[in-house]
Amino acid sequence: MSAPTIRVEGLGKRYDGKPVLREIGFTVTAGEVIAILGPSGAGKTTLFRCLARLVEADQGEIHLFGRSIGEMRSGELRRARRDIGLVFQQHNLIRRRSALDNVLAGRLGHVPLWRVMAGRFGQNDRQRAFAALDRVNLLEFAERRADRLSGGQQQRVAIARVLAQESLVILADEPVASLDPASAVSVLSLLRDIAHERGITVLCSLHQVDLVPGFADRVLGLRAGRLVADRAVDDFQIALDREIYARPERER
Repeated sequence: MSAPTIRVEGLGKRYDGKPVLREIGFTVTAGEVIAILGPSGAGKTTLFRCLARLVEADQGEIHLFGRSIGEMRSGELRRARRDIGLVFQQHNLIRRRSALDNVLAGRLGHVPLWRVMAGRFGQNDRQRAFAALDRVNLLEFAERRADRLSGGQQQRVAIARVLAQESLVILADEPVASLDPASAVSVLSLLRDIAHERGITVLCSLHQVDLVPGFADRVLGLRAGRLVADRAVDDFQIALDREIYARPERER
């Protein structure tokens, strides 16, 4: 088995004294596609924010490619974040800029600040951006403004952006929550194929459990901030009622 891309041990996080994550632990390897399931408020978004160190965990360790992100200083953390691509439900695109410009934003961690401010990306960066758009089947829309694309197309631009970033890990937080069923399947299929082709690790939180088969290799279930399930996708159905979405005894 290959070395873990991500290793989480005893992760805990509190907000205003209230536990949001409790003793979370798991490992993920390169090319693995993980679906993270759980009720609203289970801690999925907080987990992603801790993994990218957008918030500081209160306890535990997160190792990215064998390095503890909690021990990284600003320069090392900045370099590590280039390996982490973020995809959100609301796309986070610059609506008045073209699809190409939005994908080029993925190169910000690789180019000098003056080039970013002047909008002067080199030919290699532009070629990477065009290649990323081609991979998500949007090359013909490179010059179209983001706000003139459909929701599914906008999400594919967001995926192209993390490809241009040359991310080795993609954290996708409810990426298809606002899409119609056909677009949702298209976006998840794209994430799955890219992960398997390029050895990119994908962690994707979902509410639509019917989309998990055919997408994920493995399922992690969160409930009340705890990891209650870690199963291969072939038997995740067992976990749905018994572990992830089961009502507490007092609610039955």
